[in-house]
Amino acid sequence: MNDAAEPQKFQIFRAKDAPELMEAGCMTLEPYTPVQRAGTDVLLANGLQHGDEVRVLCNIPGFSLAHVWFKKDYPLPLHSHDTDCLYYIIAGTLRMGTEDLGPRDTFFIPSGVPYTYRPGPDGVELLEFRHATSFNFQNHAKGEGYWAKAAETVAANVEAWKTAIPPTVKA
Repeated sequence: MNDAAEPQKFQIFRAKDAPELMEAGCMTLEPYTPVQRAGTDVLLANGLQHGDEVRVLCNIPGFSLAHVWFKKDYPLPLHSHDTDCLYYIIAGTLRMGTEDLGPRDTFFIPSGVPYTYRPGPDGVELLEFRHATSFNFQNHAKGEGYWAKAAETVAANVEAWKTAIPPTVKA
């Protein structure tokens, strides 16, 4: 019996074949509080699902790569993951705290560190690199105020999200 790991093979991954994040099964959701669950339910009822496109481009032993397009003002809750993540902005902009980031900017979020950002007027397309094939999503948005404001944001943007064009296509 061979104890050595099977050698990796050359592979090509096509974006057109990439599964959506939840379909890929690489992200698990940590249990939500009743406030988080109720808030998320309202966001989904208002059309939150039209505000993002996340596809897993590659998920092989030791690596995963996702392409993310969050549309204008998508309300990403404060959250963390159980693995480090390196982000590379392809197009569009985002605001993280007091920092405005744009194409070719990169940021690193260590495992367990809560973060959020707000996509700019054209949204933001970015790549997420991880040294893991699975990771969690721990929601840290606790107050009802966050969820009420997020619901207003979704309601204000949902129609535009339905016809939005990715920033890479606009360029």
